[in-house]
Amino acid sequence: MATPSDTLDKVGAGLDALDVPVEAQKPPFWRRFLKTGVPPIIAFALLLGVWQALWASAILPEFRLPAPVNVWNELVRSVSTGEAFGVLWTSLSRAVFGFVAAVLIATPLGLLVAKVRVVRAAIGSLLTGLQSLPSVAWVPAAILWFGATPATIYFVVLMGSVPSIANGLVAGIDQIPPLLPRVGRALGAGRLASARHILLPAALPGYLAGLKQGWAFSWRSLMAAEIIATSPQLGTGLGQYLHNGSSLNDINMVIAAIFLILLVGIGIELLLFRPLERAVLRARGLTGAL
Repeated sequence: MATPSDTLDKVGAGLDALDVPVEAQKPPFWRRFLKTGVPPIIAFALLLGVWQALWASAILPEFRLPAPVNVWNELVRSVSTGEAFGVLWTSLSRAVFGFVAAVLIATPLGLLVAKVRVVRAAIGSLLTGLQSLPSVAWVPAAILWFGATPATIYFVVLMGSVPSIANGLVAGIDQIPPLLPRVGRALGAGRLASARHILLPAALPGYLAGLKQGWAFSWRSLMAAEIIATSPQLGTGLGQYLHNGSSLNDINMVIAAIFLILLVGIGIELLLFRPLERAVLRARGLTGAL
């Protein structure tokens, strides 16, 4: 017959087990491919089929809606001549450099806004307003300030991404239980140690969401800046490639440029942010969301 002490021990062991993340058995590769790989392929095939059907119906003239094969031939041409790699490298290098600079600026800014009431009262609403301001609105002013130079491109990228990253970090810190910073102070953690070891790790989901949005905004800002600000000093990026297609009335080139821009966005999401998000969720035992 079990004693009350044994019962309490079993209850305690059960409560402890609830705190331990349950490692779900990893399904085989073919099942994971059917679940995550096949649906996008089917969706793309359906989209391609609808596009081909619309082109075949001749509802729109050829210069407005080209055949999918013509766009494919333009992509093949740009790849075979090396033009696609050149414009991709130009835009990606700018985007990565600008995004890293935005992270280095927005992270301490977000910490200040989240933890210093005077700073939040002064610029908290300004950050939210800047986040909602279309980044293309900065391009004319940046051209007047810096000319058609790389400084214009990077300024627009920073103004598009810094508010999103900072606000994401602020939102993440606001959701931290007040007990965690108190425990840190009780253990002797100063402001820097508390920010590094308590605030940032605890706010990681919100911070990661801000980083994803910041990258999306920086990529959109970069495209807007490259389309409007053109000069030999800036070289040819994806935005300039798209602008050239529009200037030449080449719809195949325009859609090929749009496809390359979309491809970069999907690639960064799948190769960088989705693995980071999965790692954060798995570390918190939220395997059901994966």
